Amino acid sequence: MSTIILDGSYGEGGGQILRSALSLSVLTGRAFEIVNIRAGRPNPGLAPQHLVSVEAAAAVSGAEVEGAQRGSQRLFFKPGAVRPGDYRFATGTAGSVMLVFHSVFPPLATAASPSTVAISGGTHVPWSPVYEHVEHVFLPAVSPLGMKASLQLKSAGYYPRGGGEIVARITPGGSSQKKVVLNGRGALLRVWGVVGISNLPTSIGERMRSQALSALADHSIKADIDIVQRPSPGQGVYIFLCAEYSEARAGFSALGERGKRAEDVAREAVQAFLAHHYSKGAVEPHLADQVLLPFAAVCEEALYTVSAVTEHLRTNAWVVEQFVPVRVEIHGEPGHPGQVTCRRL
Repeated sequence: MSTIILDGSYGEGGGQILRSALSLSVLTGRAFEIVNIRAGRPNPGLAPQHLVSVEAAAAVSGAEVEGAQRGSQRLFFKPGAVRPGDYRFATGTAGSVMLVFHSVFPPLATAASPSTVAISGGTHVPWSPVYEHVEHVFLPAVSPLGMKASLQLKSAGYYPRGGGEIVARITPGGSSQKKVVLNGRGALLRVWGVVGISNLPTSIGERMRSQALSALADHSIKADIDIVQRPSPGQGVYIFLCAEYSEARAGFSALGERGKRAEDVAREAVQAFLAHHYSKGAVEPHLADQVLLPFAAVCEEALYTVSAVTEHLRTNAWVVEQFVPVRVEIHGEPGHPGQVTCRRL
């Protein structure tokens, strides 16, 4: 079978193209070569956090790899068979552990036997899903496909120090839903959340919680938000909100940073939730691109509405079509509600 050639500058042109390609390559057994990796970024080429995803995907498939060096804008990857087992990966400092998890979860979740994956690094860092989003939103969304995992947060890792760790126990099998239709999310059943705080005054978390509850109350929405002390080698604080509807879940988060008021962090998460809540989309923007790959890999057909189309979603659709015999259609403009249809050819 011929090697798939990918232009890493396509669409949003970030590390997501590489991570999705790695996951799809291991899933399908298709080799690929990617060029122009992060070509338009200030520091183009492979960064340490991307190399960990390459390392992880290669480990679980015994892959042949060329070009896996820092700064490289070209990578060749030829996978072998998926090898379930016990794995440990480290991103170094605050590289996102959740993005590494997303790279290896789909192939291991469709393997012949269970796996355990421990990943250390950043669990709550910018430009990536926080731990709670993966545990409480992403995994429930793909569980009906027979792709299951249980997660444990051993310690939290924040930018710039990192030092967090998760353990994922991936258990393939179970029911496999071949058709997914999410046209609507149904009634809002409850909103809950967590303010995670590490090595900072509890008063910061209390201010964040109070502001979030007040902002939600302005829209007649009640919520249960807990303040949780997270063990961590560094300092950090974040808020995660989960909206449970009768037909879908959605997650929203915001991270504290030096010089940013706790109240502003809370408002950021609440505003993201409200933007979704007052739209008609069943799936929130971040989840929309995350579930496309599992849907394409397992389902004959998937149809879902989104509260906002993103460039990440469009880019992921393009990558998926290179590896899997599906047609992905996205109706809607970036930043506006839309609909995604993925059908096997």
